[in-house]
Amino acid sequence: MIKSELIGKLVEANPHLYQRDVERIVSTVFEEISSALSRGDRVELRGFGAFSVKKRPARIGRNPRTGETVQVEEKHVPYFKTGKDLRERLNAD
Repeated sequence: MIKSELIGKLVEANPHLYQRDVERIVSTVFEEISSALSRGDRVELRGFGAFSVKKRPARIGRNPRTGETVQVEEKHVPYFKTGKDLRERLNAD
């Protein structure tokens, strides 16, 4: 599902809301999650999961095309851990 599909589903489920308001709400939620992660904070949505940032240390990598070794700098990457309810829902038989 892409962002516009999410907005469409929310508009269908909430006909009393204008589409522009739903777009603004969804964009604000995503922006707040992004801002929190960029500050190094953790974002937890109960029953769904938690977003956090993990640090990958610097390492020596290899260029697959030339075989030459390259220094890869340390970086911070987003990480998502599913919540218990979501995990159980995905694995229900």
